[in-house]
Amino acid sequence: MSKITMKTPLVEMDGDEMTRILWKMIKDELLSPYIDLNTEYYDLGLKHRNETNDQVTVDSAEATKKYGVAVKCATITPNAARMTEYDLKEMWKSPNGTIRAMLDGTVFRAPIIVKGIEPCVKNWVKPITLARHAYGDVYKATEMKISGPGKAELVFTAEDGTETREEIFTFKGPGVIQGQHNREDSIESFARSCFKYALETKQDVWFATKDTISKKYDHTFKDIFAEIFEKEYKEQFEKAGITYFYTLIDDAVARVMKAEGGFIWACKNYDGDVMSDMVSSAFGSLAMMTSVLVSPQGYFEYEAAHGTVQRHYYKHLKGEETSTNSVATIFAWTGALRKRGELDGNKELSDFADKLERACIKTIEDGKMTKDLALITSIENPTVLNSENFIKAIRETFDNM
Repeated sequence: MSKITMKTPLVEMDGDEMTRILWKMIKDELLSPYIDLNTEYYDLGLKHRNETNDQVTVDSAEATKKYGVAVKCATITPNAARMTEYDLKEMWKSPNGTIRAMLDGTVFRAPIIVKGIEPCVKNWVKPITLARHAYGDVYKATEMKISGPGKAELVFTAEDGTETREEIFTFKGPGVIQGQHNREDSIESFARSCFKYALETKQDVWFATKDTISKKYDHTFKDIFAEIFEKEYKEQFEKAGITYFYTLIDDAVARVMKAEGGFIWACKNYDGDVMSDMVSSAFGSLAMMTSVLVSPQGYFEYEAAHGTVQRHYYKHLKGEETSTNSVATIFAWTGALRKRGELDGNKELSDFADKLERACIKTIEDGKMTKDLALITSIENPTVLNSENFIKAIRETFDNM
């Protein structure tokens, strides 16, 4: 059987630790036998990022702008321990944060639904898609420790030298302060990405902030969403039979717990970070969550929503057996391949991605799975497979299909 050809390259961003091991297994077992893979490769492993002074991360984002579609492996965001372990020149920033800022996109995360892996919240019968703003807030914050009494102020100096001042707090003893920011153009991109994605997927949009407390910062988000929706998307939503709904973040959490799912929940950066883990865990596993960065300019970057699975990697280095769930990483590849196929008019490539996803789900529903799923499944007597054999089981299912 001849391999599927690709007209335009995918941007391939390799990563770290156990997910890097899985990355190669997936390519060798599930992709290369069937597709003449055409990728522009970037090694975002921490060692190579350090060697290039993180220029490779910037280059990969620029390549995504050029080709439109990227697939990314999980990567390490270094802390003090990693500085020593990898002998780093400096504590490099999160590659995800760099790429998200350059592409000015919104991260959409949704659980992968499988029979036999029931959500903890019994009324969740449809996936909940988390739309996370990918810029600013605490992730771009400036912090300062206060050693003793004194007055802290927020100061803005305009280009003409004019100063605007707001008192933050008068300290009577030690403390800490934090300065956050965001940009109106980034918030506008966030809103448009959410509304466009809702029209593509035919889902309602819920958006939530805390504008009653944050009357300028969060209220700006609320106002921009409302203005863009009214001017640009209201009629399209009505024709599509979907709705836009705004509420406070605490009210949204209460409503989400009682809802049946099937909508997009748009959140500011930190809220989205926290709530996506809550939703994915409640649906079953972080390794069963898709993640795509969507830019209003038409750039797409697919990745797994979880980390590099450090503990399993150390076991792997010792020659010990691991049972690491590769589904989210496989779905990162299938998402990117499907989108590449759609943009290039390559139906064969898109159909392959659909079929491989069905093979993943069928393998689990047939009772073959990794340990994390075996611990929570309602399927009786599941077969627990190691990392490599699970991927081989998916290939067997795929070939039989």
